[in-house]
Amino acid sequence: MPTEQNKLYLYEALELRAEYDARIKTLRDCLPETRRNRDRLGMYRNDEQQLRAADDFDVAAVQQSLRALEHKRRKLNNAIQRANYAHTVNAGGETLDLSEALEMRKGLSDRIAELHTATVQSAYVRVIYKEDRDIVEPNDTTFTASMEQLESARRAFRDLNRALRAAGFTVVVDFADE
Repeated sequence: MPTEQNKLYLYEALELRAEYDARIKTLRDCLPETRRNRDRLGMYRNDEQQLRAADDFDVAAVQQSLRALEHKRRKLNNAIQRANYAHTVNAGGETLDLSEALEMRKGLSDRIAELHTATVQSAYVRVIYKEDRDIVEPNDTTFTASMEQLESARRAFRDLNRALRAAGFTVVVDFADE
């Protein structure tokens, strides 16, 4: 739902960018040079069959549409980036612009994956059986400490993600909808 000035909210701009990406992919996949490259890789090769362009398929028109969509996507992406740098969110006691918050969310996501692996590994100790004794190799961190770190990172991610989602419904992107 665009604003009165026919601008988009951030969440709408992100949806439109995804739609542009899908349209661009469809048009690119229809072009003969893309088909040749795919066929050359052998994934879709069928020597028994020759393909001819359909009567209502105009390569020049598709290429022109593709260039126009790529231009619109670039303009939209620039507008989204400007909005990301111009607006801030509060997360974890810090005020961050949206681009910083997005980078922080990506870092937290990677950290959660690392902590998950560490937590799973800390659930068991390694036992080496030698002769009449067992050698137990303790973990670097305890299971409880690993689990607490993981839960803390998950809470921080959730709070940051909620702030980013809320911004998507309040931040206006300087781009007119189609």
